[in-house]
Amino acid sequence: MVENMLAARGIIVSHQTIRLWAEKFGRQFANTIRSRSAGRHGDKWHLDEAVIITIRGKKYWLWRAVDQDGFVLDVLVQSRRDTKAVKRLMRKLLKGQASAPRVMITDKLRSYGAAKREVMPSVEHRSHKGLNNRAENSHQPIRQRERIMKRFKSARNLQRFVSIHDPIANLFRIPRHDIPSEHYRELRATAMQTWRRIAHLQAA
Repeated sequence: MVENMLAARGIIVSHQTIRLWAEKFGRQFANTIRSRSAGRHGDKWHLDEAVIITIRGKKYWLWRAVDQDGFVLDVLVQSRRDTKAVKRLMRKLLKGQASAPRVMITDKLRSYGAAKREVMPSVEHRSHKGLNNRAENSHQPIRQRERIMKRFKSARNLQRFVSIHDPIANLFRIPRHDIPSEHYRELRATAMQTWRRIAHLQAA
């Protein structure tokens, strides 16, 4: 898409060049957005590992945590689906969010309970597949990107992509429930202004 947009303006670049731009500048943008939103997300965490990504014949699980408003807290690519993998995710979340949640919601995988007792023993844990739709639905954009990119080349490539994609997507993720259209447009405009400051863009 970027290649076509630039071509329409008379700027010819290769797809590889755009990929290198994304790797060079995307992480900086994502880190800036992440630092701005630290501690501002909800206190109810939805954890999920439902998505399996096959890379060169090997299966990887995409562990994801989102809050009650659908904002992605963190994503971790792992080749394991056990207690050790859950503990690694939880520790990464606590480090990034700087505080434990009030409630943690997961599916029926027993590894969640075992890891929680060791890492976050005081947090309320609700284990119910039907309550965790928010985390499961948050995987859909990654699936769409996977089809467009014709699969990921490596686990490192996948981790790099989600680490950049999700914080930037969070900036423009505005919950539509119970929000008047006028207020939604204001929030959208604020998000665009924030993006211009982060990306050092001049307002048109």
